[in-house]
Amino acid sequence: MIPFSLLWGGFAIFWEVGVISSGAPFFFCLFGVPFVLVGLYIMIGRFFFDAQQRARTFYGVSYKRIIIVSGVFSRTIKSLSLKTLSDIILTEKSDRSGVIAFGPTNPFVWMYGGIAWPGMGQHQSPCFDGILDAKGVYETIRRAQETNSNG
Repeated sequence: MIPFSLLWGGFAIFWEVGVISSGAPFFFCLFGVPFVLVGLYIMIGRFFFDAQQRARTFYGVSYKRIIIVSGVFSRTIKSLSLKTLSDIILTEKSDRSGVIAFGPTNPFVWMYGGIAWPGMGQHQSPCFDGILDAKGVYETIRRAQETNSNG
């Protein structure tokens, strides 16, 4: 995503500066502004948006449910029953941090996963993202799921 964002943003800024410095009509100057704004967002802004989203996301595990509270512009609460949850996927990095995904993964999520455009998270499976001790949390969830199914 970074090479594309640099290409898009660099060209949009180059084009806009060229149009403004050539004394083109106001419409041509105005036409490039949305492209520059999108370019700035995908080059820089998406990282700030992602940081805001992570700062406002909270995860919880009870003996019956998985709870995810998130949202930058509005609050979204996802509650998943451990009893009916079939797929729990752990992706662990070498530093023991990782992602725990709940439910089947959308095969096309790679197309828009790196953009972090507001609202794109609705196309992904619910997950605990950026967990420090991912395997420990995964095991806690599995134990709660087993306890829930036995009792």
